[in-house]
This record gives sequence, structure tokens and C-alpha cells, in this order.
Amino acid sequence: MRLRNVRGSRETIAADECVLHDPEEQRAQKGRWHELFGNDHPIHIEVGMGKGQFIMTLAQQNPDINYIGIEKYSSVLVRALEKYHTYEGDNIFFLRMDAEEIADVFDENEVDRIYLNFSDPWPKDRHAKRRLTSKEYWARYDRILCPEGRVIFKTDNRPLFDFSLEQVEVAGWQLDNYTFDLHHSEYAEGNVMTEYEERFTAKGNPICRLVAHRDPQKKG
Repeated sequence: MRLRNVRGSRETIAADECVLHDPEEQRAQKGRWHELFGNDHPIHIEVGMGKGQFIMTLAQQNPDINYIGIEKYSSVLVRALEKYHTYEGDNIFFLRMDAEEIADVFDENEVDRIYLNFSDPWPKDRHAKRRLTSKEYWARYDRILCPEGRVIFKTDNRPLFDFSLEQVEVAGWQLDNYTFDLHHSEYAEGNVMTEYEERFTAKGNPICRLVAHRDPQKKG
């Protein structure tokens, strides 16, 4: 369950230089993210990053990759900032925004990889298009991801994962690979766990994961 109502979280985020929280400021950065980072390194984003353990670990492991963490809730993002301010690198920024606006913030071919970790399942059928692996969201990812880019999705929610596998095909994407039990599969090596993943794994819950890419001939 997400943290709520952390007192002063919005003010803390607004005052932090590593967070872009104003929509106009975010849109102005479209097509110019490499200028913000001051280099031409690949850009990887995590949509719905939670308290930041996953993306901070990746940033530490890969200083030649630029990372952008996207989180809607101030009360969660502020926890990620606590981790960030113990980090000595300069390859990460954060956005407080709704993922629906992602194509307004990133330009065509600007993103090299997208991570989706333990996203809200939105279990009611009428809310299916809000799921981050719905065909509506695959269309958004298609607009910003480079032709060789990948989307990597992890969840412990089997119905959501089954839905996601179906939506990959519906959206015209292709699967590189998938597993219903990541930690007991050939894909476990090098896996970086989120806070939720550690919790679910400790309970014995299998973790599902898929990797998908867009057919370059169909892109656009």
C-alpha cells in the first residue's frame, strides 16, 4: 500500500533541484533531456518508481546511463529523495507526474528503456485502460522509445500479468522473453529487486516478468 499524507512532502519536492514537478517545466524538457544531464548517455526511465530502491540501485551500478524516476504521489517520492541525497552520482532525476502525460514529456526515440515494477493492477474491468501495460500505454511507450528499446515489466499479480501478455500482442509489440517465476528462472541473474519485490519474495510469492520490444518496421 502506498504511503499517504506525508506532511511537508510537496514543499520538500518543490524545493529539490533533482525533481521536476511543474508540468510546464516538464514539457519544456521534451527532446532536451540530454542537455539536462550534460551528456549523451542512454536514458532509462522507471514509471511508478515507489520509494526508489530499484532505480537508485541501477543508477549506482550504471554511471554511464541516465535514469529518470517517475512517481505520481508526493508522499512516496519524498522517500526516494531521502535515498538520493546519500548518493554521490549525477545520473538521476525525478518527475512528479501522472504517467498518462509521458508522451508530452519525452520526445520520439528519446528513451532507451522503460521499467514498470509492481504497477497498480486496477482490477476492475472498466479501469483496464489505466493499467500501465494496457494497449493505451503501449501506444504511449511506442511514441517515446527508440527502435531498439525495451519495456521490462515485473509483478506478483498473475491476473495483471496475463492481461499484460495479451496486451503486448494486441498493441503490436513482440516479447523477448517472459517468466511466471523470475527468481527460479534463467533470468534471475542480475535482477535488481524493488522494496515490494523483496517483501513478496520473502512471502514465497512468485514474481512474473516480461521483456517486450516494438517491431522497428511497424514503429510509428
